Amino acid sequence: MKRIVFYTLNITLLAFLVSSCSVEPKPIPYGEANCTHCNMTITDNRYGAELVTDKGKAFYFDAAECLAAYVSEHAELKGNTSYLMVTDYTNPNNLVDAKNAFFLQSEALPSPMGMNLTALSDELTAKQLEQEYGGKVLTWGQVLSAVQNDAKFK
Repeated sequence: MKRIVFYTLNITLLAFLVSSCSVEPKPIPYGEANCTHCNMTITDNRYGAELVTDKGKAFYFDAAECLAAYVSEHAELKGNTSYLMVTDYTNPNNLVDAKNAFFLQSEALPSPMGMNLTALSDELTAKQLEQEYGGKVLTWGQVLSAVQNDAKFK
């Protein structure tokens, strides 16, 4: 009987440990966390970003360009990330996959780090905001290239 209780407790403890180490995006702690790339306090909930490693460690960023710069500068992350997330400008409580997001680069919508990148979850909304504010719509790949070519991120 004691053996069954012992095994049941061990299995329960193991299940708890496995479930508490899940790899998933976490809410960005606005006003509390500093950007992993530039070390500024993350305050604007319309522009936050997050990287989650395959081990479940979350890194927070104050703008999509900081996430892109960090990814570009840390080649060892390639294949070791589970999530690259950006905040949907039109729904600040919603993180979307950076690789599937659309980014409006417009001076009329200044982002915290000055590259004027605004992340959006769908192309239609991006095109509508492009018509309203001007600028151009970029993909994640184009954002990575733009950040790599911008001297202030090197």
